[in-house]
Amino acid sequence: MDTEKKEAKEINKLSLLIMAVVILILIIAGAAYYIYQQKQQMTDLVEAYDLDKQTLEDEFNELSMQYEGYQFKVGNDSLMSLLSTEQAKVQRLMEELRTVKATNTKEIARLKKELETLRKIMRNYVVQIDSLNRANEQLQVEKKEAVQKYQRATSQAATLKKEKEKLSERVTLASRLDATGITVTPVNSRGKLAKKIKRMERFVVDFRIAKNITAPVGEKTVYVRILKPDDDVLVKSRADVFPFEGKDINYSMKKLIEYDGEEYPVTMYWDIEEFLSPGTYRVDIFIDGNHIGKKSFTLED
Repeated sequence: MDTEKKEAKEINKLSLLIMAVVILILIIAGAAYYIYQQKQQMTDLVEAYDLDKQTLEDEFNELSMQYEGYQFKVGNDSLMSLLSTEQAKVQRLMEELRTVKATNTKEIARLKKELETLRKIMRNYVVQIDSLNRANEQLQVEKKEAVQKYQRATSQAATLKKEKEKLSERVTLASRLDATGITVTPVNSRGKLAKKIKRMERFVVDFRIAKNITAPVGEKTVYVRILKPDDDVLVKSRADVFPFEGKDINYSMKKLIEYDGEEYPVTMYWDIEEFLSPGTYRVDIFIDGNHIGKKSFTLED
């Protein structure tokens, strides 16, 4: 009987021990799971902090590139200097961010605030840059219009100048005198027509200055050149010259007349004192620096 009681006690002790061991194991397992969960949460939190820091760094870098990009769009030196200063601030804050631990939430928050401030400044500069660009575009448009107006005015002035020159040329041509009815008659000593060179004593040059109401009236000098077949000019003296087209040329005869705008007959004489050869001769007539007529004639031996 006592043995049975003793065995029962032993069984009870063993059962209690087993229960205690089981409970202890459950407690240890629960603690281990709790610790694992805490560690996992901490790992996730650190990763989140790291990601947040990397995102913030990317945003700083993007803002820095925006400042740099806008510097190329600005032609204003003062504004460009301000943009450079702000970009330098961004670079400095980026360096600070790289040295800050991801878990330092206070510093991360401060840097985020700094970033937002710099973004606001950037937006203000963007407004100024856009305003300057619009103003510059307007200036370019106005400059282009001014250049076009100048070109049109220059073209019109050139056209008017050409028209004026043409008009002046027409007036000059209209006012130029003409010699008409030109005849050259070789005569002998008795004033009769001479057909042979050896009997010729004089050339009688007759012509009429045509009527021209647009030509200036008054005293005028008529110059006549008689050219031999070899184009040498018959002259009494090589010093007998007159101006024509920028140079002095020899004349054979000259005569002073009083022109009144009406048709004016002119007769001039050349006394033959030199040897003449057969061939084609030519008479050229000049007034007011203009060649107003010519006539060819032939002499026979």
